[in-house]
Amino acid sequence: MSDATAGRRVGGRAGIRSRPPPSTIDLATVVGLAAGFGLVAAALIMGGTPGAFFNLPAVLIVVLGTVAVTTICFSLREMARAPGVIAKALVNRLRDPGEAAAAVMRFAEQARREGVLGIQSSIASTRSEPFLHKALTMVVDGTPGDEVERVLRKEVGVTVARHHKSASILRKAADIAPAMGLIGTLIGLVQMLGTLDDPSQIGPAMAVALLTTFYGAILSNMVFSPLASKLERNAEEEMLLNQIYLLAAASIGRQENPRRLEMLLNTILPPSKRLNYFD
Repeated sequence: MSDATAGRRVGGRAGIRSRPPPSTIDLATVVGLAAGFGLVAAALIMGGTPGAFFNLPAVLIVVLGTVAVTTICFSLREMARAPGVIAKALVNRLRDPGEAAAAVMRFAEQARREGVLGIQSSIASTRSEPFLHKALTMVVDGTPGDEVERVLRKEVGVTVARHHKSASILRKAADIAPAMGLIGTLIGLVQMLGTLDDPSQIGPAMAVALLTTFYGAILSNMVFSPLASKLERNAEEEMLLNQIYLLAAASIGRQENPRRLEMLLNTILPPSKRLNYFD
């Protein structure tokens, strides 16, 4: 039985209860990172000299250097939020779009049957999703549908901009890390050329020269770029959910027929998630 059919058969307030989206670890991100670093570690261990790939000066130049130069491009407040931004890429709390669409259809059907105030007692179940809760609260408070749509579209735009700003921090770090690796390589080469008369100093200088490039490539291509892509993907999914909630709140506020809302939602839902609510 589909969510939409179940919701219609239950009916009443119990039928529109909105379950909070579960907080789950994004296995694709975790498994991908673990597999990537595991393969690199395995190659180092099989080579017999894993300790040779750790060099503190190279770490300082690439890791701390990347953080320092990235900070120049953004504010201290934005950089302070960077750890939380990375954590968001590892946790998935978004609802399935099809489930979300079915849930708002149940709200729309009850509002059509009982009036807008009929959904007031059910709004508390949406507190786990602030955007939906705000949208329905505006409707119940009597805000006109067109005004609801205008306000919510502005909020969607602000949210998208905030997510893009978060992803841009990682994108910029991905651009800077290889450059810091190159700077470290030049430093190592200069040190090596300056100590050619002392063979004991050539090895450490050469290690800095090569390992900084290695660290820069690892950070850029295995950490920062993939996480930025995941954040952008999550932002697109959240925007789709917010668009679903926006269309539903505006439709309820205008007291439109739920069948029209179903048609509107199907224009933005992926083909596999489209509703067949009234059939």
